[in-house]
Amino acid sequence: MGVWTLHTYGVTRGSIALKAYYIKDLAEKIGQDVEIYGWVYRKRRHGKLIFVVVRDSSGIVQISIRKGSVPEESFEAAKAADIESSIRVLGVVKEDERATGGVEVACTMLEVVAPSPDFPIQEDTGPEALLDIRHLTLRSTESQKIMKMKMGLVKAAREFFDGEGFYEVFPPILMGVAGEGGGTLFSLDYFGQTAYLSQTAQLHLEAAIFSLENVYSLTPSFRAEKSRTRRHLTEFSHFEAEMAWCDQKENEGIQERLVTHICNALGERYAGDLECFDQDPAYFRDMEPTFERILYDEAVSLIQETRPDFCFGADLGFEEEKVLTEHFEYPFFVQRFPMSIKAFYMKQEGDRAVCADLEAPGGYGEIIGGSQREDDLESLMARIAAEGEDLEKYEWYLDLRRYGSVPHSGFGMGTERLLRWILKLDHIRSACLFPRTPARVYP
Repeated sequence: MGVWTLHTYGVTRGSIALKAYYIKDLAEKIGQDVEIYGWVYRKRRHGKLIFVVVRDSSGIVQISIRKGSVPEESFEAAKAADIESSIRVLGVVKEDERATGGVEVACTMLEVVAPSPDFPIQEDTGPEALLDIRHLTLRSTESQKIMKMKMGLVKAAREFFDGEGFYEVFPPILMGVAGEGGGTLFSLDYFGQTAYLSQTAQLHLEAAIFSLENVYSLTPSFRAEKSRTRRHLTEFSHFEAEMAWCDQKENEGIQERLVTHICNALGERYAGDLECFDQDPAYFRDMEPTFERILYDEAVSLIQETRPDFCFGADLGFEEEKVLTEHFEYPFFVQRFPMSIKAFYMKQEGDRAVCADLEAPGGYGEIIGGSQREDDLESLMARIAAEGEDLEKYEWYLDLRRYGSVPHSGFGMGTERLLRWILKLDHIRSACLFPRTPARVYP
């Protein structure tokens, strides 16, 4: 392989050469000379004609290399190029209705930038082996579509919050106290003190509402749960929001408008990708913020039709939510859980928490958990003490109730869980760049 440059058609910024355009742009260049940079996706040979399918971040295109029409070294390079070799191609764009994207490139020159001998992914490579080489699995067109859709989901969520007048803030990841159950904390030594990886940004977001009123964040959250279900991760992306002067009814309204806005946007902007996952874009594009609401008691009755051993007062686990959500076509709220199974910071009425979980239909389960927060100092102190926690560690959080407390509410939305439901992914691991589970922290 000789020295190669991009100066023929490329764009140079200082000493760094950049691609001038991408495969998706070729349909606008019929009859033009082009220069393509990408990776070998597929290859086949018919005598003196080699077809190489090249991929880049925007799509794929077929390159035809005919012996005698290209320099001999280009034909030999095409013969030698392995799957996932990086290549540079010069050629002419030709219209071809049969081809992906409606175009093909007739090659005039091809060179291998870097070879890829014995690429380890084969058709029969198993799921665990694929996770072991996740850094290579990400090159698949399926993974590429999932990551693009995840970006679209995040973009749509931020659009919603911006349109609703929220401020994005940036809470810490290192915590001194538990935000959820103490049994699911990752602890670490912090210069001689015990610190924890954040389970939730909620407590710090609550502090921000006394200045900015309506805030949200997108942060990683960590849960040291040994759950090995298709929807659990030990690290996940967490959209969280907190709102001053907001009760639980309005909290639920914000949640359903958020999810509807995301679904509408993805149905409109990613219709082709949704269809690749056998999903109907119209279902998402036409969704309206009118989600059903049922009480925890009703949820228990529906679950007991299939699981008669499920007891009132128990929390809804993966299996229970799977049964429950099969009854619904669209996302729905389960309201008013027993306080005994909910977090200390939730407002209490009688023996119930003023809360709701937003469940995705079809067996996918919880995607949002939210509640009105306890704004009374004495009630909050009593709950923290009942959890066996040291009140002194929560002094800063209790100050929020000592100095100008207000009614407020909030929620947290699991980004990967929402994406898994939208694309009907078999496992939540597919919704992550590099998934972290109880059994996996590599690569």
